Order: sequence, then C-alpha cells, then structure tokens
Amino acid sequence: MSAAGLPEGASPVLHDLCRAVGKVLFRPAFRVRVRGRERVPRTGPVLLIANHSSMLEPQLIFGMLPRRSVFLVKEEMFTGAVGGFLRRIGQVPVRRGEPDRAPLLTTARILREGGLIGVFPEGTRGDGDVVSAEPGAAWLLRGTDAVVLPVAVRGTRRPPGAKRRFRPRVDVLVGEPFRVEVGKGRAGLAEATEKLRGELAALVRELDAQRAKTEKAKT
Repeated sequence: MSAAGLPEGASPVLHDLCRAVGKVLFRPAFRVRVRGRERVPRTGPVLLIANHSSMLEPQLIFGMLPRRSVFLVKEEMFTGAVGGFLRRIGQVPVRRGEPDRAPLLTTARILREGGLIGVFPEGTRGDGDVVSAEPGAAWLLRGTDAVVLPVAVRGTRRPPGAKRRFRPRVDVLVGEPFRVEVGKGRAGLAEATEKLRGELAALVRELDAQRAKTEKAKT
C-alpha cells in the first residue's frame, strides 16, 4: 500500500480532505443524525457492511467515519474524471453480478494490513432491507482477523409517489462490531454470507423502529 489503509496510487492528502468535506457536504440538504460512531474501531482490520438504497449512503458513511476507508464501488462510476478522482481517494471498482477477483484481492490485502474496507452486500440498490446478499463480503473475511462493523442508513431514498422533501431526516446507525468465522468451501461461504446478511438486516429493522418511535412521539 502507498499509505496506511489505502491502495497503491491513492493520495492520502486528497483522501483525508474529502473525508473532511464529506462530514458537512449533505448538511444543507439533509438533517443527518449519526448514532454509534464511537463503535467504529479506530485501529485494526475492519470490514464495514451497510445497506444500500441510494447513491448517498457511500458518501455519507465515508464522511462520518473517523478513519480512512476503502469502498468497493460499481465499475460504471469509474469513467473519465470521476473515475480518476475515485481512484485517487482510494476507492476500488468492482463489476456487479459477475465474479471479479481483482478488487477482492486488493481489498483483502488492505484488510490484512489493518485497513477498513466498506462493502454493500446487497450488490445493487434496492429498498435497503437487505433481503439478499452477495458472497464477496464473506470472502474478504477469509484469512484475516477483521471485525465486522454493520451500518444501517435510512432516509436517503424518497418514498415512491412522495413529493419532493425539504431537508428530510437521514439516520445513520452504527452497530456493535462482531466476528464471523468463514468455513471451508462454498457451504462455509454461504453460511457466513447469511450471518452477515442477517446481522445487517436486524440493524436496519432496529433503525426503522427508532425512526417510527420518533415519528410517533411527534404526533
């Protein structure tokens, strides 16, 4: 790695600058509330898993983290100046819906060296309920002693049929870190994938309950 926690070719200065910008970037448009930030391990290998329902989750999480992070980002984003910028801040392109070992090998190395890797196990954007998951996250845990950090995000997606919202509330909930043993073969990978999916889905439901309670208290 060229710098602690980042892939070769990344600029640590630009990465840290973008993190600082990310902390305040969406504040004018959203009322962002982050809970559990203190649960983010400040050192050591961490595999962050998060739900995904819009383009905003990666940027929100990137900005709120108190340490450098490398996210697996869909390959379609890596074109032109945007692609060059993403690489310079240390993000890694991945092809969706097909085997793509190169980015997994890159991020696995970063994990082994003590970095933080961010993955959206659902693979594609949906409703963010995490009803399914791809095996890439579990694969990354093999051969590392990384802890898993679940993060749930709600409020970034406008409900179908809803009018344009003025500064909607966006909630980010960081769960308790946990460990997952990945067994041998495809069966072990599938079991670990389901464990990751279940833990993240449970955190999303917990956040939904918190948001519902808050809304009820207002009425």
